[in-house]
Amino acid sequence: MIIIRPIQHSDYAVLHDIAVESGIGFTSLPVNETLLKSKITDSEAAFQAHISQPGNESYLFVMEDTSTGQVVGTSGIASSVGLDDAFYHYHLSKVVHASRELDVYNTAEILTLCNDYTGVSEICTLFLRESARKGNCGRFLSKVRFLFMMEHKERFAETVIAEMRGISDEDGKSPFWQWLEEHFFSMDFPTADYLTGIGQKQFIAELMPKYPIYVSLLSKEAQAVIGKVHDKTKPALRLLESEGFSCRGYVDIFDAGPTVEANLTHIRTAQASRKMAVRIDDKASATETEYFVINTKITEFRAIATYLNIDEANEQAIISQAAADHLGIQDGEFIRFAPTTFKV
Repeated sequence: MIIIRPIQHSDYAVLHDIAVESGIGFTSLPVNETLLKSKITDSEAAFQAHISQPGNESYLFVMEDTSTGQVVGTSGIASSVGLDDAFYHYHLSKVVHASRELDVYNTAEILTLCNDYTGVSEICTLFLRESARKGNCGRFLSKVRFLFMMEHKERFAETVIAEMRGISDEDGKSPFWQWLEEHFFSMDFPTADYLTGIGQKQFIAELMPKYPIYVSLLSKEAQAVIGKVHDKTKPALRLLESEGFSCRGYVDIFDAGPTVEANLTHIRTAQASRKMAVRIDDKASATETEYFVINTKITEFRAIATYLNIDEANEQAIISQAAADHLGIQDGEFIRFAPTTFKV
């Protein structure tokens, strides 16, 4: 059985391996022992905390194959970004240069440095190891966060964003960053990406151009990648777009990858999810519809993909004993669930 659960300190070694595998450009998992252990500590504290409103909490989940005990993926949620450290983006917009006398009218795109997403929640740190990239594992690892957030809405902001990895090559060279490096930073992309990942962001405020940048002044290579995602990120972007996320002109300051956003209650999986009491019955739980299912706990949070029946008359979800055991629940306790796929 594949389950998703909160990360534990015993998962450090595999989290380090995942950080190495994820490569340059995956800012939220830098290969740094102190930082990775700190992320685990912060996540454990978040799951144990009693929360009435979102703060600096950071939740990190892992996907585990219980038949082997192997952790095959990770995903995370930041309750509120930018409360301690400035959270930078470029906003892509237009300005008009016009002269009625000369009958000239030109529009130009500009990039403006901003902190517009301060205080929103962020889904992040999604990485699935190569061996597990099959079936619904990727969808499960992503969508389980929406169920958790919907169940525990007091812990999160209404606006949810996801920063999508932009274009860079195997050596970590980003066309967008190369232009910034040449004119402002004198620092390569892997170094800048790593410093940001370990929380050393002061150099951004010190060196980043303070005034809007006309896109037409960038190199052709840099212009071409604005708002584009890395090939490995395209499936994740398509999934989020199917959930209702869209880009409103915000891009990453390093690789110009798009940031997408949605309101939590409008995210398709969250909106379609239902909460019901459980009835355990192996015979009655056979059905053709598979669901992503979570228990409603915090520290003992568990999620699985399973088949279930819905007893509308008694407002109960009927699941198997094995499913209940993996969720750590008994008859009468509650679950939240949503279909693994939606009909078009």
